[in-house]
Amino acid sequence: MTKDSHDAYIAAAPEQFRAVLGRLRAQLSRALPDAQEVMKYDLPGFQIEETIVAGYAAFSKQCGLYVDPGAIAAHADEIASLKLKATKTGVTFSASKPITDELVEKLAVSSRSKKGF
Repeated sequence: MTKDSHDAYIAAAPEQFRAVLGRLRAQLSRALPDAQEVMKYDLPGFQIEETIVAGYAAFSKQCGLYVDPGAIAAHADEIASLKLKATKTGVTFSASKPITDELVEKLAVSSRSKKGF
């Protein structure tokens, strides 16, 4: 699976999310320079060795960034202060209120270290 798969995923996403997903992908690439872009379970992700460190997805009404549960827990206050919704493994957000670049980087780097890289 190559970066073309990420391109195809973003192109197929609801139109209002394409720019947000493109930025998210670029931010994850910068935060995880040694990670490989992969597709797993039909979702775009960033993998180091055999481990998915971060992934993203688009749904009909929102997007999500998926990372290690420890990364979500470590940044729970910041996620809450930005009024974003968090689950155990991800943060969801809308096109009108996207996740900040700073938080994407913090979550990606934190997820990487929680996964032992």
